[in-house]
Amino acid sequence: MIKIAIASGKGGTGKTFVATNIFHALLKNQIDAVLVDCDAEAPDAVAFFAANKTKVIGVTRLVPVINTSACTFCGKCNEYCSYNAIFILPPVKIINVIEDLCHGCGACSVSCRYAAITEKPVSLGVVNWYSINGKLSIVEARMNIGVMSPVPVIKAAIKKSKDLTGIVILDSPPGTSCPFIQTVSDSDYVILVTEPTPFGLSDLQQSIETLRKINKPCGVIINRAGIGNNDVCDWLQENNIPLLMEIPFKKEIARKYSIGELITATDLIFVKQLNSMVDKIIIQNGNSSY
Repeated sequence: MIKIAIASGKGGTGKTFVATNIFHALLKNQIDAVLVDCDAEAPDAVAFFAANKTKVIGVTRLVPVINTSACTFCGKCNEYCSYNAIFILPPVKIINVIEDLCHGCGACSVSCRYAAITEKPVSLGVVNWYSINGKLSIVEARMNIGVMSPVPVIKAAIKKSKDLTGIVILDSPPGTSCPFIQTVSDSDYVILVTEPTPFGLSDLQQSIETLRKINKPCGVIINRAGIGNNDVCDWLQENNIPLLMEIPFKKEIARKYSIGELITATDLIFVKQLNSMVDKIIIQNGNSSY
């Protein structure tokens, strides 16, 4: 099994467009593949497929509950908390847990010598499983509204995909923050999707710098090729970074994507290009059988 993350330094570059079409191209070639939508704040990959939801798995975090009757207001739990999730005013005997800031690390429970802290599960979101033609094919991370970070839900979705076989396509959240790191760190290769504009180049450079720090191999797809300039291509060549593909800027591509249609459903040349690209990535990563 190989895991390929599709990522971008910014939103709107066509990351999900690339991820869904690669996944569909693999299926058309009778290749076992799984699509994991890790954009937990706004997952939408499943909208492009005739898929049936088969399973919903809740994702929770244990957060502390403080028994004020047993609490001595010593402040140790507050000292141990690295996330400032425990508010305490010892003189007036007020102590509260700020659940949105809690990371569920359990340090406060360890620090308490008076058995005043227990834990309760708090819902963070769900992992939805979808099947296509009776086979589990799409795993979706979906966080609850108001949750501070999607990382635990993303982590749970990726963990569930490890039980499956075939090529795993990880549709990463945009940007280079923690959700991006959580997704790409679990991948074997990262495809970065950008556009030939100054903003596209700037965000691409940030993404590649981040991937270099965590030692992840990557290549680049330029989407909407033809609308900007050659700066992205020139920079990739100067820095010896593979340009995997250029997708032209066409009205018909934008129209089909806007109504939830896949280009690979009708464009067999695009199917062949995507499969060839994935094949090269797999061979370069030392696994030529899938």
